[in-house]
Amino acid sequence: MNVVAFQLDIAWENKAANFEKVRRRLTDARPEKDSLVVLPEMFATGFTMNTGAMAETYGGETEQFLARAAKESGVFLLAGAAMRGRDGKVRNKALVFSPAGELIAFYAKMQPFTLGGEAQHYVAGERPAVFRCGDCVVSPFICYDLRFPEIFRQATAAHRPELFVVIANWPEKRIQHWIRLLQARAIENQAYVVGVNRIGNDPYYTYGGRSLIIDPQGEILADAGSRERSIQAKLDLANVRKYREGLPFLADLRAR
Repeated sequence: MNVVAFQLDIAWENKAANFEKVRRRLTDARPEKDSLVVLPEMFATGFTMNTGAMAETYGGETEQFLARAAKESGVFLLAGAAMRGRDGKVRNKALVFSPAGELIAFYAKMQPFTLGGEAQHYVAGERPAVFRCGDCVVSPFICYDLRFPEIFRQATAAHRPELFVVIANWPEKRIQHWIRLLQARAIENQAYVVGVNRIGNDPYYTYGGRSLIIDPQGEILADAGSRERSIQAKLDLANVRKYREGLPFLADLRAR
């Protein structure tokens, strides 16, 4: 399975500019068919609290762009967006589109970043989500979720994901936490972890990048550093399954 992470400098609350940037990146990268391509949290707007202007209902311009981009490139495409539900409430979501351009999964961030005011503008999600990317079971999470290992364990206990994807706008001043927490989530869940962060600045934070692809033993397979670029890696799912069979730590998870 091939995974591609796009580390971007997101234009603040400028959807058209960010759509065009992603379009160019997909054209330049030319990911192989059926790859999983991952964009950062709120890739089209930046980490905005301006939900009145920036949040969209399903079927809006961001969803239309992602569906079209996934279909044109023939890839699975995972990206973050501020979404307004039928209940009128806004959630920070990860959306997943198939190579046919269909929305096949979504996840609402379970741990809003209270320090940044997110909990005042976004409703927390209630449970983890999983989807299949070819033969791989994938579970997406968003930024501050990374500090809460219990929700990753919840996904592991129920679904045994072989890949966790964490999309983020993670500040540069805590970038070492980002790296170590991604490695910890990989080791404790015996799974690949792909962390996709942004670079650049918004009106409130500076972002340090360091998007990573990490194997189940916590080893870094690819590191995007601190500039705008893409990274990719082939995930050996057979090896993950063999590793779990040889060291069946997950079988000792206690039911709550």
